[in-house]
Amino acid sequence: MDFALNDEQQQIVDAIERLCQPFDADYWLKRDTEGGYPAEFHQALATAGWLGIAMPQAYGGSGLGIVEAALMMHTIAASGAGLSGASAVHMNIFGLQPAVVFGTEEQKQRWLPPLIQGIDKSCFAVTEPDSGLNTLGLKTRAVRHGDHYLVTGQKLWISTAQVANRMLLLARTTPEDQCHGSEGLSLFYTAFDRSRIEVHEIAKMGRKAVDSNQLFIDGLRIPVEDRIGEEGQGFKYILHGMNPERILIGAEAIGLGRAALRRATQYARERVVFGRPIGQNQAIAHPLARNWMELEAAHLMVHKAAALYDAGLPCAAEANAAKFLGAEAGFRACENAVITHGGMGYAREYHVERYLRESWIPRLAPVSPQLILCYIAEKVLGMPKSY
Repeated sequence: MDFALNDEQQQIVDAIERLCQPFDADYWLKRDTEGGYPAEFHQALATAGWLGIAMPQAYGGSGLGIVEAALMMHTIAASGAGLSGASAVHMNIFGLQPAVVFGTEEQKQRWLPPLIQGIDKSCFAVTEPDSGLNTLGLKTRAVRHGDHYLVTGQKLWISTAQVANRMLLLARTTPEDQCHGSEGLSLFYTAFDRSRIEVHEIAKMGRKAVDSNQLFIDGLRIPVEDRIGEEGQGFKYILHGMNPERILIGAEAIGLGRAALRRATQYARERVVFGRPIGQNQAIAHPLARNWMELEAAHLMVHKAAALYDAGLPCAAEANAAKFLGAEAGFRACENAVITHGGMGYAREYHVERYLRESWIPRLAPVSPQLILCYIAEKVLGMPKSY
């Protein structure tokens, strides 16, 4: 078992670090203060060919795996871009995995190259106001009329909808009371028609650079050729995006935690109080040492989960664990970074308060820590289902 990066993986990390250098802490502080999608950052990644890191080479991608994608997302977050930078490209990496696996050749030729080239920007429209994490309880309806569907409903917490021109949409095509198990939901990748979709941005705690929104969909027309796979099987297809998403979120949270830890340790070495660096005090040094260990351990789980996914092996438990452990380790590192800075940790110019606000995102999304614990208890430990 080799824990070291191979030459290709190290080259990915080095290249992403170089690409992120012009987008320094002041750039992300400005984006966090003023808002506005970081289009320059997105375009830089597109121009360098990184948006298709996990997409097949036949469509312009790099043909690499979720292991390499996780390394890239971790490196982006760890550069100081945090979740603002990672979320700007997050959807590119995992979102269209269902299309890669289940889409037709015509669909992949039509959809993937524009996304990889940065021409298309997509959003992931699954969650709804009344269903929360109960994906099988989605109410948005897609009713077929010959060669198209008409869609009506609402979606909530949809990132990048302010700038997206495409949408991966999960909607109900068969009433819930007529379905068995996970059937009845269908998956579409289609144009984001703003004449039929109202987009309302949600004011939120952090990550102002990447918008979050509520969508009101009224009579959206989707051609049948924009449906992925069979009608009614969308829940099964969307799972091919969910496990990679959990892995990538875990990697991003760890990267964010490492950015915070780097600033905290630098401050602890340089800040002198009572004639000595505050890092000489074990009350400061020991929590930071613990953060390093927690981040390292979580990173191992991220790479185990990613390696299992790339090998085509079951990885749901590991992907959920990677998300949980990464989010918790990242949060604690960000919290300690603020505490290490003392009062200045509350000042925006030191950046760690932004990191702490962003560290809540991977704890809450795309699945709550409590539901992950329920999943592990049931699926791994064999406990009775609790929900």
